[in-house]
Amino acid sequence: MTQSVIPVNLPQNAYEIALASDSLDRLGAWLKSLNLGRKVMLVSNPTVFGYYGKRAIASLESAGFEVHQHLFNDGEAYKTLDSVAQLYDKALAAGLERNSTFVALGGGVVGDMTGFAAATWLRGIGFIQIPTTLLAMVDASIGGKTGVNHPQGKNLIGAFYQPRLVLIDPAVLTTLPEREFRAGIAEVIKYGVIWDAELFSQLEAAKDLANLGNLSGQLLHEILMRSCQAKAEVVGQDEKEAGLRAILNYGHTIGHAVESLTGYTELLHGEGVAIGMIAASRLAVALNLWSAEDDARQTQIIEKAGLPTRIPEGVEIEAIIAKLQTDKKVKDGRVRFVLPTRIGNATVSDRVPGDLIRDTLTQLKPSTVNC
Repeated sequence: MTQSVIPVNLPQNAYEIALASDSLDRLGAWLKSLNLGRKVMLVSNPTVFGYYGKRAIASLESAGFEVHQHLFNDGEAYKTLDSVAQLYDKALAAGLERNSTFVALGGGVVGDMTGFAAATWLRGIGFIQIPTTLLAMVDASIGGKTGVNHPQGKNLIGAFYQPRLVLIDPAVLTTLPEREFRAGIAEVIKYGVIWDAELFSQLEAAKDLANLGNLSGQLLHEILMRSCQAKAEVVGQDEKEAGLRAILNYGHTIGHAVESLTGYTELLHGEGVAIGMIAASRLAVALNLWSAEDDARQTQIIEKAGLPTRIPEGVEIEAIIAKLQTDKKVKDGRVRFVLPTRIGNATVSDRVPGDLIRDTLTQLKPSTVNC
């Protein structure tokens, strides 16, 4: 069995990312080693719980934990304060105490909401991340960003709150819909562009990135390990996004705007990020920050992963530009973009002219893009 343990080295909230096949069945033992309180609230959604809930509960109970459960509705549209309030009610009824633990079993939506609830219930209790989507495994479960959406923007309400452990079982990806797997690959591509040139080369060399079944177990482990390592290294240097960590938002500025304008129902998060990476790459070329050749290499990988490269029908350019002003990364009224400079490196700039943003987005409209 292949196993990797990746440390997230933080001054006060250090923890580990454990990557091991069939680790879900050893969940109870992992948690017991952390000396947690006896009461645990397993938080999931109906789909994921149907696949893995009983196994997780059985493992926890066999290790002596008293397990309660709560299910969020599926989907980004339910990532709201109202949903979190329902978890608070369940935590109160179960008598969860400050040494109790929330265990998030699911994708990014479940993890973000559970983490936010953990950060705010009794002013902070422990929580564990057990990501079940590729996107959550390589990104959302690591680094302590928690929160919910506001009607006017994604993740505008939240807190930095680190998990006690991230436990990744690659075997659970076998039940992940292919579209969601492809969406997760977008975040993997992101790491290759901004941080890990070797990972980028491995993605280029892969024959197929659109289907889990066409990836070897070795390549999947490498993708997971290198992506988690990249996120851990960045977070270890900048836990609360005072500087370097902002590069992890590559593709997210325009991606979040497009997601919001489609009501979080038409695009998966990774699909929005893919469109955002295409746009940021074109901006970087226009600003002479990186080459048209590297832009083409990135585009080829995104296309190989079966991800979108253009703005959806019906999304207006001016609406995207207006939505950018609500982005969390806006500073002193200026939109900040993460722009690639070479494979494995990126910079953050708030000096992207509005006309250039408008022209770049126009080029990505369906009628002007060859796909």
